[in-house]
Amino acid sequence: MWIETTAARPADSPAVRWFHRLSRGVAARLPFGLARVVPPTFVGYLLVSACTFTLDLLLITALHGGLGMPLPISVTLGYVTAFATSFLLNRVLNFSSHAPVGPQLAVYVVVVTVNYLVFILGVTSGLAALGVEYHLARIVGGLGEGLYLYACMRWLVFRR
Repeated sequence: MWIETTAARPADSPAVRWFHRLSRGVAARLPFGLARVVPPTFVGYLLVSACTFTLDLLLITALHGGLGMPLPISVTLGYVTAFATSFLLNRVLNFSSHAPVGPQLAVYVVVVTVNYLVFILGVTSGLAALGVEYHLARIVGGLGEGLYLYACMRWLVFRR
């Protein structure tokens, strides 16, 4: 089983302790030997990301599909909302960070800016321009984005 130093501390809230137990429990039950290589924070990141990605898609659908806003504006608004939510949930629940928020937020803004330019606008808008339906284009962009963001959060933003 993967050993990681992100276990909830006694001072953490019951919600944080519950989230850590859930992440560790899921990671420990992964099949095909994945339990030995997948850290609980990756499982936690996937749980948080599933929620914030759903929020992102709902906002894009409402803004672009419902209100007729241009796709780049809709994607940007969905992205900003989802990633603000992701930062807060990952900081509190997944990585249980008690470090000063200012430096973490500064690094996160740089990480998110690079992510936005490469995966969000680049991949999503590029695929949509090639005729791929915008939801599918966003999902494809999200795959590369997910691995990049987890690595950055774990080793840059919320490093111990």
